[in-house]
Amino acid sequence: MPDTKKSSWRISSKKLSNLKVVVLCILAATTFWILNALNKDNYSTIVDYPIEWEFDRERFYPVQPLPQSVQIQISGNGWDLLRKYFNLNEPPYKITLADPTDMRQILTSDLKRPLGEFLTPTQLIGFLEDSILFKIDRIETRTLTPVLDSTSYSMAKNAIIEGAISFEPKEIRITGPSSLLDFFEGKFPVNLNKNRIDQDFQGEIVLSIDKEISEIVSLNLEKINVSFSVVQFMEGNKRLKVKKLNFPRSVTLEDEGITPVMTYLVDERRVEDLKEMEFDAILDFGRRNRADSTVTIRVQPSPDFIKDIKITPEFVKLKYE
Repeated sequence: MPDTKKSSWRISSKKLSNLKVVVLCILAATTFWILNALNKDNYSTIVDYPIEWEFDRERFYPVQPLPQSVQIQISGNGWDLLRKYFNLNEPPYKITLADPTDMRQILTSDLKRPLGEFLTPTQLIGFLEDSILFKIDRIETRTLTPVLDSTSYSMAKNAIIEGAISFEPKEIRITGPSSLLDFFEGKFPVNLNKNRIDQDFQGEIVLSIDKEISEIVSLNLEKINVSFSVVQFMEGNKRLKVKKLNFPRSVTLEDEGITPVMTYLVDERRVEDLKEMEFDAILDFGRRNRADSTVTIRVQPSPDFIKDIKITPEFVKLKYE
């Protein structure tokens, strides 16, 4: 029968038992040393001590996250500092603000005495920062005038809105922190969400607020009625008669046979009125450009029912004899 050898790495039961005793002794000694050390005074450390804000949250709103702690240096019993360092069942220090809109910061020097008394028997050595910053606004209700958001709709080619845009009701009340309401500048944008509008519009529009502020700003309305008139313009062109003003005998045009052409848009309701009108291309020598000896062509008359007038050519060259 072959011989068997015991593995050299195996620990006997007696040695294992002795090793456990040693480990337990070390743990006991370490625990005793820690407990004894924690019972001593005059330790110091830096902690983030929790703070809590007290104010009328129905009248005021923090528009920026409020600080939840303040860094302080403290000294005292080891056990006490350990609890404060790890925030073990430590009550937060309450900062009460009667009117938080009167200030934007609290000097930590003003908190040293009351917080020091609050932390007793721990001693407050000082703060790591000079002040605690915050921004709390008063909650207000304001009346705004509805206006169409120009980016929320488009008009069909050669179509424009004529006259005033009507809203019903004519005012919108909005409630929220004052600094956010200031951004509206007294006007509330109504999103039409329509494209290529080519006829009179009348409809009920759902009011909306940016998602970023929708949880803290509210409206007294959900919908508003919008109506306006639309005018369609038609493209047209006319040949113009040249009419010279204030020209001396020694000055002529380089091209005396020129016939300017006017292109325009006309209100479709006034096409017949336009047919009865005659237009002139006015060349006023008194308005010439002396630098390049040119005169810009002007059109007369210029009724309010035509727009986007363009003249080809825009100017003429003068010739001096």
